[in-house]
Amino acid sequence: MFWLLILAALFLFSLCGKEEERRLELLGQEAPDLSSLRPSSSFSGRIVFQSDLDGDNEIYVLTNIGLEKLTDNSWDDTYPRWSPDQRRIAFSANREGNYDVFIMEANGRNPVRITDSPQNEHLTAWFADGKTLLYSEEAGRQSHLWMIDLGTKEKKRVIPDFSGTNFLADCSPTAPLIAFTGKRLMGWDVFLFDRERQTSKDLVRGGNSCRPRFSPDGEMIVYVSGKADGKGDIWIMAWDGSGQQRVTELDETYDYFPSWSPDGKHIVFCSNPKSGYADQGEWALFVVDVSKKAVVPLFDSPGRDVFPDWAK
Repeated sequence: MFWLLILAALFLFSLCGKEEERRLELLGQEAPDLSSLRPSSSFSGRIVFQSDLDGDNEIYVLTNIGLEKLTDNSWDDTYPRWSPDQRRIAFSANREGNYDVFIMEANGRNPVRITDSPQNEHLTAWFADGKTLLYSEEAGRQSHLWMIDLGTKEKKRVIPDFSGTNFLADCSPTAPLIAFTGKRLMGWDVFLFDRERQTSKDLVRGGNSCRPRFSPDGEMIVYVSGKADGKGDIWIMAWDGSGQQRVTELDETYDYFPSWSPDGKHIVFCSNPKSGYADQGEWALFVVDVSKKAVVPLFDSPGRDVFPDWAK
């Protein structure tokens, strides 16, 4: 047992050491000139995302004109999501040590702390009314979905009867449905929770799918699956789980973190040749035309560019 503890400690030290080494490497570099960072392909709208290009995770917004930095501090700002009216951005930050959920204006001003507990809380999505947030809260080795009313700050567990971890979710813009990533026994699957009936069902089985996102009209769901290449590709299906099809066919890369374009015709996603973890390897943004399955590079900074969310 003693030697197992020693080996575990050395393994964790190795991982933390690599992350700290990268952080120091980026911090030691001269800050990149944001005016020189532009999208490599033309697109419409605004894409908010997370990047560690300045040494820690900050939130940026990319347009056809260029890049704008929305947060600039010494802690990590992560998982940005546009509000339904696209006037605000919700995100997570570890300003006080653990992660809490925050909201700021679309220009990065006036951040307001929404959750405040000893547990890590990570933003997941907005409800369609723009008055409620969906987020996950760590509970030991599991995570559970919670919702919080922005007016009253009242919060409650979303799927109390789900026995395992449930997180990495999205809310339908048109129906009382939540698509989420869940684990009952082994591996991750995509589930659908009906808030009116208080029932959940598997949409994708097999233990290798995650990160569902509803299309703007609520009819489709994009998600990540390792079914084809064992790494991760972008797949789509109807909201009820039918018509599952692979959209990216890039066996050499890990393709993750998808988000629909406002018109539902394209999907922005992140690709990495080395790892499916957001804090490892080199991540860049790509766009795929859903009908043609044509992939084009969109943006690649010196940092890891992950968790995009696309608005008008």
